[in-house]
Amino acid sequence: MMRTLYIECGMGAAGDMLMAALLELDGCAREFVEIMNSLGLPDVRVGVEPSVKRGIAGTRVTVEIGGEEEGSGRTGRTSRTGRAGRTGHGDANAGDIESIINGLPVSDDVKKNALAVYGLLADAESHVHGEPVSQIHFHEIGELDAIADIVGTCLLIERLAPERVLASPVRTGYGEVRCAHGTLPVPAPATAHILRNVPVYAGDIRGELCTPTGAALLARFAEDFTPMPPFKIEKIGYGMGKKDFEAPNCVRAFLGETGGLRAAPDGEAAELRCNVDDMTGEQIGFCVRELFGSGALDVFTTPAQMKKDRPGAMITCVCDAARADFFAALILKHTTTFGVRKNICERYTLAREVAPAETPFGPVAVKKGSGYGVCKTKLEYDDVARIASEKKLSYGEAERMIRDHLRDSGALFVGRPAEGEIK
Repeated sequence: MMRTLYIECGMGAAGDMLMAALLELDGCAREFVEIMNSLGLPDVRVGVEPSVKRGIAGTRVTVEIGGEEEGSGRTGRTSRTGRAGRTGHGDANAGDIESIINGLPVSDDVKKNALAVYGLLADAESHVHGEPVSQIHFHEIGELDAIADIVGTCLLIERLAPERVLASPVRTGYGEVRCAHGTLPVPAPATAHILRNVPVYAGDIRGELCTPTGAALLARFAEDFTPMPPFKIEKIGYGMGKKDFEAPNCVRAFLGETGGLRAAPDGEAAELRCNVDDMTGEQIGFCVRELFGSGALDVFTTPAQMKKDRPGAMITCVCDAARADFFAALILKHTTTFGVRKNICERYTLAREVAPAETPFGPVAVKKGSGYGVCKTKLEYDDVARIASEKKLSYGEAERMIRDHLRDSGALFVGRPAEGEIK
């Protein structure tokens, strides 16, 4: 079983909303507010208030600068794109931000995570403005309310101490957003840059639902963006925004345990297929490589008898259902086919981790999978192949020697339930 935090981003994400959802899971609002207001951020005052959106009760975190909450601000989903740029009065560069965060009375882990989030924001702003990161300046001393959002969220992650963080695909909204640089499309350029390789969708709400700060926090902490896996829920938190939309304007967070649960399928995959009879082996191989390189879960070919008795191949690409359109476009680009078939499948997957193991023959990476009452391991091929070459052994001999050593040391398990799992 693994302590897991799952963040539902059906209404996007903003820094203060993430902080509020995690605060409800933490359950110590007064203590948290006291900690935040003792950090020494100048003129910053953090508060907590109840909020109801479309009949759902939750918590809203307010961050006031000099006694005023910043505009309709983050909670109103005003993009931070355009709030960073060239230097000017009151601006702070990356070094200034680092000095502010490193001077806060928080743990090293909180500082490291907060700086990493700002690194993602600075990289995105650098890309948007076409300037080196060293030239990017954050207005109003890095926007102190943004620092409070980021540090507060990192602090709550530390307090909750999940072993893994997962998130849903991110709803961005659509339309336009006004900022210091004028009117920009939604998702804002910085947000879109940060959310590269993350499954996103616009949905049917006009407006900015995911801010750059929210995107950067998700990108820092979430190891995967997926529908909720089999989950034993302990607590649920609702972090509310300021604005009202047609749906409850909130981030919802779940804290509980995953792994070892006998449950329904824990995700969906798309199987994309096409048949070709006019491509060389080299061309098919290049297509397979491009699909794998773009993040496909699996790609394989099957011999097929085509029209007019021609031998051919069926190319199958398995990918996340949310990215099916992306991979279909790749297949159409890299093959001669005029059409791609799609089939949506449910998936049963084991929780996975890769851990290094020391052996007398050298280090070996061991992939471990657990769930549904099963635990199994697989040795990393490249490491076994390296040892086989160094020791002048066949691959099978090297694998057997490594497995025997790891089994004797108790580091290897195959086909038996892990402790605490359903048998």
